[in-house]
Amino acid sequence: MVHLHSSAPPQPDQGAPCNGCGLCCLAEPCPLGMLVSRRRHGPCAALRWREEGAGGDAAPGRYVCGMVADPGEVTGWRSAWAVRLMRALVRRWIAAGIGCDAPPLRVPEGAVHPQKDPGNLL
Repeated sequence: MVHLHSSAPPQPDQGAPCNGCGLCCLAEPCPLGMLVSRRRHGPCAALRWREEGAGGDAAPGRYVCGMVADPGEVTGWRSAWAVRLMRALVRRWIAAGIGCDAPPLRVPEGAVHPQKDPGNLL
């Protein structure tokens, strides 16, 4: 069971570009997320929710990996070169931009999609 933001987009098909639904990272951390979160189960501690229009653009709300978006905030490292290096390495490690590799979410029979029912837990 994961707590999904009510404005999160629905999960894309496997192989489709990431849309920031966050289900993969909410279900369990990736190997890098295990190091950052210091746990093997549950949501990744590096996962961040970005509100609609965050960053001065008209992008809809979505989940982002904090290790890509702001590794300094996640790790506490403030050196500009270390943050740039970490961001580049992490993008490669988590295959950012390659496509959704999360298995399809199974929604129980009769459950309402969280976009229709913000209180729903999946």
